[in-house]
Order: sequence, then C-alpha cells, then structure tokens
Amino acid sequence: MYQDFKLVRDRPVAIQVKEYVKRLIIKGVFRPDQKLPSSREMSGLLKVSRNSVIAAYEGLGDDGFTYAIPSQGSYVAAMVNHSTAYNGETDGSSFWQMDWKARMNDYAVSAVEMDMMKQGISAPKGTISFTSIAPDEHLFDLGDVKRAFLDRMAIEGQVLLNYGYAKGYKPLIEYLMRYMENKGVNTNGKDILITNGFTEGFDIVLSALRPSARRGAAICENPTHHTAIKNLKLQGFDITGIPMEHDGIHVEQLEAVLQQQTIRFDLAYLTPSYHNPTGIVMSPAKRSAVMNLMMKYQVPVIEDGFNEELRYSGAHIAPLIATAGQGNGVIYIGSLSKVLFPGLRVGWVLGDKALIDNLESIKRARSIHTSTIDQSILYQYLLNGNFDKYVKKARMEYKRKYELTKTCCEKYLPMVDLSGDGGLHLFLSFPPNVNTCQLLDACIEEGVIFTPGDKFFVHEGEGKNTLRLGFSRVSDENIVRGIQIIGKQAHHFI
Repeated sequence: MYQDFKLVRDRPVAIQVKEYVKRLIIKGVFRPDQKLPSSREMSGLLKVSRNSVIAAYEGLGDDGFTYAIPSQGSYVAAMVNHSTAYNGETDGSSFWQMDWKARMNDYAVSAVEMDMMKQGISAPKGTISFTSIAPDEHLFDLGDVKRAFLDRMAIEGQVLLNYGYAKGYKPLIEYLMRYMENKGVNTNGKDILITNGFTEGFDIVLSALRPSARRGAAICENPTHHTAIKNLKLQGFDITGIPMEHDGIHVEQLEAVLQQQTIRFDLAYLTPSYHNPTGIVMSPAKRSAVMNLMMKYQVPVIEDGFNEELRYSGAHIAPLIATAGQGNGVIYIGSLSKVLFPGLRVGWVLGDKALIDNLESIKRARSIHTSTIDQSILYQYLLNGNFDKYVKKARMEYKRKYELTKTCCEKYLPMVDLSGDGGLHLFLSFPPNVNTCQLLDACIEEGVIFTPGDKFFVHEGEGKNTLRLGFSRVSDENIVRGIQIIGKQAHHFI
C-alpha cells in the first residue's frame, strides 16, 4: 500500500509525509473515523524518521484532516465529498465536463495560432540550436546579484515583501530617468511606468491607443519583432509594413504611405537599434527623416529600445525619443532582458506624463504592480555599479561570437545577404528559390535548427527565403559545425 511513496530531495520530509497521507485520505484509502497507523508504525512503513511522522500528523490535524484522541492516536476526520469528488462523481451524477475550446473567443484562438513557442521546433537533445536570442547565462555574475539581493533586503526587506505601487519602485524609476537622460533624452514633462518586461508595456500601450469605434491601424518595419506583430493583431490593429534597407526603414516608401492618407494611422512601432530580426541600426539621417514624417502626419511612435547596449562597432546612436527633444510624440519601451537577466521581468515605459498617468491605471487594473523584489534587486545591482562592468564583459564575448558567426556565414553560406550590426543574432536572406522552412526540415535531420524568417513578416508568404540565426547561447564549436551543416543543405536548394 505504501510502495508509491517516494521522497523528493531538498523538500522537508514532514511536508512530504503530510501531503502523502492527505492524498490517501482524499482518495478514500483511509475512511472517516479510521485510526491512522501509529507514528512509530508509519515511520517504518515509509522509511522516514518518527519525528517527521509526528510533525506530519500535527499538520494534518491543523488542516482539519485528522483529529487526535489522547493516549489513543490520530483518526481521520469526516470530510464531506472528498472521496466522491476525487473519483469524479458528485451525488451519483456524472462528472461535470466543459468543452472549453468551444467557449474560447477570437482573442484566445488567435493567441494560440500565433504562439511561436507552442508552434516551435521540437528537436532531440544535442541539437545545435540557433533559435534563441536570450543572453548566455554563463556570463551572469551571480555573486553580484546575490549581494544586491542581500543588500536591499537588509535595508527594507519587510517593505519589499508587501504590496508595491502600480507605477513602480521609486528608486528604480529615478535611476532609469537618469539612465535615459544619459542617452540624450529630454525628460521634462515625461514619466516612467515599470512593467513586467517589454511585452506587458507594449500590450498596455496598445490597449490605451486602440480606437474604440474602429479597427486600429499601425505602421511598422517589415520584417519586425514577432511578438509585436502578434500583440498588434490581438489588439485589433491592421498592420502596414514598410520594407527595410541596409540602414533602416525605407523612408521613401514610408512617406508614400503617409502621403496617401487613405488610412488614419494610430501609431508606428519602430525598433531603430539592433532591429529584430534584421539586426540593422537605423542611420542618424533616417532617424531624423522618420521623426519629421511622424511629426508632420501626427503619428505617435512606439520605440522599442531593443539591445541598445550591444553595439560592437561605431559610436552610440541616440534613440528616437532623444531626437524628439522636448516633443512628446514618442513612447519609449525599454528592457534590460537581452543584456542582463530575463528572469527579472522588469521593463519600463517612458512617455508623456499624462499618458503614463493613464497607463498606470491600466497596469493597476491588470496586475496591480510588477514584483517589488525584482525591481529592488535590479535597482541595487545597478546602484552597486555592476551594470557597466557586466556589459563590458558581455559585449566583448558577444562581439567575439558575432564575428565568428559572421565569418562562418561568409565562408559556408556565400550565397546569402547578411544583416546585423550588433546584438545577439544575424539575419540571412537567401536567393528567392530557397525556402528556409524546407531548409529547416533538412537541417533538423542533421541536428541543426534555426528560426525561419517568415515568422517576422507582416503578411503570410513573405520572407520565405530568410532566417534568423541566434548565436548567443551556442558554443564556438557548434557555431562552426552548425553553419557548415546549414551551408551544405542550402546548396541542395540552389
């Protein structure tokens, strides 16, 4: 009867015994008013210490599952409907079943259809994967993170464990304001809302800007961030994609679309630095031209501050929101997830104070606030001066991998056009007759996977000859071997 009891490491034995006996009671193995085995007998049956059993029995009593009779032992309490509920029956009737798929609305169905993780590539262990553009966890300086946590908890640990503020942790907001000022941003009349990473910030902004009386209309680069496409569509926006050139968005086509004025655009979503997926950095001249067009046609800009710290050559280029000066037409969404630690779900929205005031209320209605502990750890880590040290180390390592990946692509994939000025990935464009989804199928057989580029294009059928190659978490040996395999398979399609 007790053969199925298995201890799990790193968990108190008494809790495991308590939960095990509780399950037996719920299943009906022990009946109401039945005496449980003595603590000595149970310790022998489960091969655990008697003290653990005594503690478990006390816990069962506290939870109302047992009662004790002095000098006699522990007995099972009368638990109404426990056994019948467990066996799927209530008062003799059949178990209640709902067809939840039939009840899902269009939003829920579309979310599943566009869920790249669910539709992702399954590959056996040992496969060389170029699909990730997350940071390499081996670069994380755990000692500095632990120190930041302990420092902050020592200062205000009890406060951090309580509810926080929807707008965010004030010391972090103040730090990020200075951080953005150092990027050249005029913060007069602007404020910050802390969010759970970029995606929540983007979703909140979209929900605030979505028209009530009609479908929304958005402009973006084409290709662009898959998560942005997904959330724009889920929020009911029709998307007009503007093609990319080697130095950023095609300004002439952007102007032509705006001049037509057949569509009233509610927003533009742009990633000027280390664009995902192309890796292109928009030139200063184009940044100025784009901002002039958006101001002329009164189209607010959502700027994705993606990977701004990971440029490997050339000088820093100011974000669009810095180009806007005292203007308030740009909403900047920032996150350090690709540079620092994605596990700390902390991002921010920087925009006009009146806008942030509204976004704060939306945030409070949805999730109350972002984890105050996460915010405080990030703040203390930054305050301790660790960020610059870490970014310097990370930039050197990623630059080395970037150059190795680029060299391998030039050697083994001479037929492709490469783009990517920094960040954690390169974007490859093959001749039109190469279908990268078919190429992926061939590479999977050889133990290599990557992300086909069509997922990043606005309309179905576009970008079939492109792919994104993420190198941040791939070893040098596997970078070389993996690109060799992709090159070998690609030659069969040309």
